[in-house]
Amino acid sequence: MRASHPGRRQVLALLGGAPAFAAAHPAKAQGEPRRGGVLRVSAPTNPSTLDPMTGSAGSDHIYLYTLYDTLVEWEPATLEPRPGLAESWAWPDPTTLVLNLRQGVVFHDGTPLDAEAVKFNLDRARTDPSSNVKPDLASLRAVRVTGPLQVALDLLQPDTALPLILSDRAGMIVSPAAVKERGSRHDRDPVGSGPWRFVSWADNEKVIVTRNERYWKPALPYLDGIEIQVIGEVNTGLRSVITGQNDFVYFLAPQQKPIIDRAKNLVLVSGPTLWCIQIYLNYGRKPLDDVRVRRALNYAIDRIAFNKATANGLAEPAMLNLPASHWAFDQAMADANSYDPDKARHLLAEAGYKDGFDLDIQGTSDQRSIQREEVLIEQFQKAGIRAKFTNGVIPNSTTQFFVEKKHDAYLSSWTGRPDPTQTYQLLFSKDGFYNAGRAGPVPELIGALLDTRKDQAIADRKQAFARLQKLVTENALVVPLQFQFEMDAHTARLHGFRPNLLGKPRFENVWLDT
Repeated sequence: MRASHPGRRQVLALLGGAPAFAAAHPAKAQGEPRRGGVLRVSAPTNPSTLDPMTGSAGSDHIYLYTLYDTLVEWEPATLEPRPGLAESWAWPDPTTLVLNLRQGVVFHDGTPLDAEAVKFNLDRARTDPSSNVKPDLASLRAVRVTGPLQVALDLLQPDTALPLILSDRAGMIVSPAAVKERGSRHDRDPVGSGPWRFVSWADNEKVIVTRNERYWKPALPYLDGIEIQVIGEVNTGLRSVITGQNDFVYFLAPQQKPIIDRAKNLVLVSGPTLWCIQIYLNYGRKPLDDVRVRRALNYAIDRIAFNKATANGLAEPAMLNLPASHWAFDQAMADANSYDPDKARHLLAEAGYKDGFDLDIQGTSDQRSIQREEVLIEQFQKAGIRAKFTNGVIPNSTTQFFVEKKHDAYLSSWTGRPDPTQTYQLLFSKDGFYNAGRAGPVPELIGALLDTRKDQAIADRKQAFARLQKLVTENALVVPLQFQFEMDAHTARLHGFRPNLLGKPRFENVWLDT
């Protein structure tokens, strides 16, 4: 009998009885928000860039959220869309989306954020050679300025995912004047319209931002500034908060919970996320161009044992690219990747690898990744797969696999996107950045992706996602492993922080005791 794995409620119970999106420790009365103070954050990764269009790492968002507003925003707990720079939007017909922009918003350089600026950004995102968000806007045919504060998006086909797509990188609006002046330098000297303005970036050390005094949201932000210190090892990052060097640390491991519990000056915050640890596959090269080999990789993984060994059981074993509680999750596919090393060996023999094969995997050099690698090497070995890892820091590893096309596979994470269509588009479409081989082994995938964007009704979209998940799983286009739970810790002097389903911290509503 297949062992059951803990769902979100059980995992949250193990995290100390914490309800989703709440502090695990009793919160003291916070009082009224106060202005002032500089928040010091420990971050485990350096940014890939600070331009939302050219960046490639999901871990960039903690930096991007400080600098940029998005056309559409989302509710933290549900990812339901809500107004952002676009105070409203409408569908006059299935292939036209009209955005009505806020009045009086200006960029950090003083230039207006108007319809012309939005058109510039969307055109840049979908046509610029350096853009990594082109697949997000694949349905966009043209952008028309229909008023000083109104743009109409003409689509190639209906795309109901577009509002939430515009809550991510594709909807982060940068200053056209700054881009024209700085060119590629904008990656490291960015200008947005967000709560804080860019000050400096010392590579692999610190990013500093300061308050945008002309921010359009009344009274926000509360903080004078934020200093995000890059501390690659989360144990060291946690110690920096315990000792008072920093105020906030995120992306903690379940193994660190007892340390937080013993530290009387810390508050633990936890909540479910879309953050999936997975193995990306370059199925544009041998031997992963053979579906039997890819399926063997999935059958070789005992996800329940992997979860216990790498996360103390405090994560959700991942069978698909969406967690079990997500509205688009297809329960019929929940057991499709169940552990079966005998079946894995049989498939490899069928594919011509009766003695197994060598798998060259890109990895990352942080301690948690090394632990995952050790478990995977042992599990793969039982199926005749000899895995060898080459490790580096996340930005370099990501570039080597997705840009330079090195290695067969990449053990990393998928941080999720507000609309699930984005996840499948970016991971599996032929021109998706995270499809390393730019290969399209499943012709039906194109139509299945389009079907997820046709209807606004959740029931209809759910049915379309069921077909899409079946195609991805049967063709073994990825090896999902586990969904992380967000675990953050902060000092008691910080107030107002809320986690979100993306697991990417935001600080516009945070304040400090001063």
